[in-house]
Amino acid sequence: MPLTCLPASSPRKRGEERLPPAAAPFLAFARLLRRNGFTVAPEQAIAFMQSVQLLGPRSMEDIRQAAYAALGPEPDHLDAFEALFRAHFYGDVASIVEASDEEETAVKDDSGGEQRDILTKKEEGGELASSAEALSTRDFKEGIDTLASFQRALGSALPCRRSFRWMRTTSRGQFDLRRSLREIVQADGDVAWPLLRRRKTVQRNILLLIDVSGSMRLHTADYLQLAHAVVQGADRAEIFTFGTRLTRITPSLRLRDRDRALARAASLVEDWDGGTRIGPTLLAFLSVPRFAGFARNAAILILSDGLERGDHAEMETAIRRLKACAFRLSLATPLAGDPRFRPRTAALKAVLPYLDDLVDGSSIERLTAFILSLARPAPAAAALWRQLS
Repeated sequence: MPLTCLPASSPRKRGEERLPPAAAPFLAFARLLRRNGFTVAPEQAIAFMQSVQLLGPRSMEDIRQAAYAALGPEPDHLDAFEALFRAHFYGDVASIVEASDEEETAVKDDSGGEQRDILTKKEEGGELASSAEALSTRDFKEGIDTLASFQRALGSALPCRRSFRWMRTTSRGQFDLRRSLREIVQADGDVAWPLLRRRKTVQRNILLLIDVSGSMRLHTADYLQLAHAVVQGADRAEIFTFGTRLTRITPSLRLRDRDRALARAASLVEDWDGGTRIGPTLLAFLSVPRFAGFARNAAILILSDGLERGDHAEMETAIRRLKACAFRLSLATPLAGDPRFRPRTAALKAVLPYLDDLVDGSSIERLTAFILSLARPAPAAAALWRQLS
């Protein structure tokens, strides 16, 4: 985990002047942990300061124990936590661990510009893909807008679910006892007609995970244009890119102007046309609770060739976990555009039982047609490809 050391006397933010001066170093330490990838809730920072107040403290060891108890570092990150503690409270900058021997997956969220690094296991082997990180940027040129009709039809075509909220109705609903009793009281015992209610119907989330590795360079521009149309046409949509890193680009794609939106998204993604770490990046996505919440009961579409490098165990684990929380899990691969394509690689064989769909992702036309059909049931991917083999 790469660590960024901040001085203890960082600039105060709004509301910090209300704290006692002695509390400022402890609040600054909580912020330092957040900047270096630790999950520290506001309640934990408050508990840390209260613990220090309760203990006295009589020594730095009391402060250290209060930090461990209240801030709860993960067992795998204890060394990094200790290094940050010494750097912040002792000024021992040399104790910071620059990096570990393992490769890392960086998670970048466009909403706040805050970047989090998550340790993942190093992979070895592989023939068609590479895990080597090659950072680059990309420019999207203005193209012909072929997605306007898709964007207009998307809102009514996506699958829906019943919400927990209720709405009034005059037919095909349940008897609204509470509202009826109020009406009876107001009308002195008379109700002109029965009062009904039913649950609202809301659109399911749609989640797009776009592979931007080197093996997908011919398709990523089209995929980003498709993603922009999805964000503009759907009520609830989330877009992530992954290669050697994971980047959330949904806020950028909310801009109505497509060229501006794609330019901003392109500036955020740093791993264009690099290596591929499908399993580690998907596990990094699931390790962030807020991101994993986007996948709950959602229609998930992974746009990737599925060419995982080395051991595919992490990819299989990630797909299995995504399947457990998704409404529908689909993989669109451009390789399926070849009539001779069959899911015969070790990675695709491993994840095929967990996929609801394994479809052709070689063209925008086929992808848009598939997305518009997500509300309709279809045979499981394993059964369908077993018939074709």
